[in-house]
Amino acid sequence: MFSFVTLHSDTPKDRPVSTRVSKVCSLPPHISLSLFHRMDHSKSDAVADNVVNGHSKSDEASVTDSTVESPVFCGGCLRRISGCIPVHYKEEIGHLLKLAGPVVISQLMIFLISFVSTVFCGHLGKTELAGVALATAVINVTGLSIGSGLASACDTLISQTFGSGNMKRVGVILQRGVLILLLACFPCWALLINTEPILLAVRQSPEVARLSQLYVMIFMPALPAAFMYQLQGRYLQNQGIIWPTVLVGVVGNIFNALINFIFLYVLDLGVAGSAAANSISQYSLAVFLYCYIVWQGLHKATWEGWSADCLQEWGQFIRLAIPSMLMLCLEWWTFEIGGILAGLINEVELGAQSVVYQLAVITYMFPLGFSVAASVRVGNALGAGNTEQAKLSGKVASVCAFIVSCFVSTFVLVTKDVIGYIFTTEQDIVKRVADIMIMYAFFHLADAVLGVMGGIVRGAGKQKIGALCNLVGCYFVGLPIGISLMFPNKMGIIGLWIGLFASVLTQSLILVVLLCKLDWKKVSQEALVRAGVQLPERKEEQFGLEKKGWSEAVPPSDESPGEGKTDVEGLGG
Repeated sequence: MFSFVTLHSDTPKDRPVSTRVSKVCSLPPHISLSLFHRMDHSKSDAVADNVVNGHSKSDEASVTDSTVESPVFCGGCLRRISGCIPVHYKEEIGHLLKLAGPVVISQLMIFLISFVSTVFCGHLGKTELAGVALATAVINVTGLSIGSGLASACDTLISQTFGSGNMKRVGVILQRGVLILLLACFPCWALLINTEPILLAVRQSPEVARLSQLYVMIFMPALPAAFMYQLQGRYLQNQGIIWPTVLVGVVGNIFNALINFIFLYVLDLGVAGSAAANSISQYSLAVFLYCYIVWQGLHKATWEGWSADCLQEWGQFIRLAIPSMLMLCLEWWTFEIGGILAGLINEVELGAQSVVYQLAVITYMFPLGFSVAASVRVGNALGAGNTEQAKLSGKVASVCAFIVSCFVSTFVLVTKDVIGYIFTTEQDIVKRVADIMIMYAFFHLADAVLGVMGGIVRGAGKQKIGALCNLVGCYFVGLPIGISLMFPNKMGIIGLWIGLFASVLTQSLILVVLLCKLDWKKVSQEALVRAGVQLPERKEEQFGLEKKGWSEAVPPSDESPGEGKTDVEGLGG
């Protein structure tokens, strides 16, 4: 802590301000000099004294704590806190933030595409809004979640291969992903064309089911574009290239809002117009991102044209893709089931659940950024054979996500009584949202840690563990507890969120224990095999990891895939 004393009148006026400040508080003169260098160069004692104590010369004899203590004390505290953090931790935080920040924005842009369409349709009427909301849920469950989950296999394959320096294999993995995701459209279409019968089977209004089917049928041709956009995004982000998806997302959202306005208010096309606008927007995102990649030449290091190699090793891709899909879908579907269960109680419960779900999606963007960053950093490190760096990236990402989620949860608790007004003016719904926010604040803390654990699992290629953990947590812990509290105990959706909290807490604890017991050297060897790099007899010596790491990787361009090495500077120490 700093010790403050009072300057007496015998302090020489002509003494430099930095020296006087160092006398006031226990700071070295060079630190005070950095804070007050402009005052030291001042020719006027009156100006210098006025800056230091905020009073006239008659008050110079006493420099009070309140005038000097605040800036010096706060700055000193920050320096002491920063000094307690090891250098390699601070460097890792910088790398994570450079990845996580743009990821938050890009994911928010994807969310806004469907959100804007729903907002526009909300002005058409209650029936139209219900139809679009149900159609969006069906598309998410039977389409987008599957494509996004399958594309998550690249979080392992591309990140590890890129980290190994085997650049051309990255392009082959991308080609393989394109073919597999395009084929995945067919079973998704088979489900989507039966939207109306499915909704009628769960006792939805015939008119709402009809509008949902109309929306889904118009959107169906855009499914390949949505899948390709997800795949392109994974291709870039696992190489540490994030900003193109942000720029394209901003342009795509502006375009989406414009065509929604034209189709709904100028051409008066109703729900069909909204679906067409959403479909066109999905193609615009995929095309814009593809054009940007080609224009900037982001593909040149990894792309040598289509290769027959993309028809091989599908088993490796699918063995990662299906568990990746289950990791995402099992958790995603839990929230959709929660919405259906809330609708069985009354409209207030359904409305409150819808509001909380939207808030949950928005607030999850922050830990999602660290989750993606952890996946990229862990995968790259394992591909380079640097297990210590992989563990460091995972630990730092987890701590950062938890700290950020503490601020988010605090904000949610402070604003719980008014936050519902963002979405509705119905007093009953707003009050119910406020009740749920107390439990949601704790849920968000556990969910943030779980999200980063999931990113580490994807980067390490252990999606089977993640999928099994989600299955147990969601369907053997979360939903049974939630349903029993919702209906027999008549707690409504508060009971549901208690169950969801139990689910994410269970999953987080399981994954933390499993990752702590993980054989990281074996995982690194598996990563090198996936990357197509020949394992040397002395792994770490060959990769130069005793004194070197991977943060400044310069993949060799003139070596064959089996000879690729990575020469970089270590952060994991």
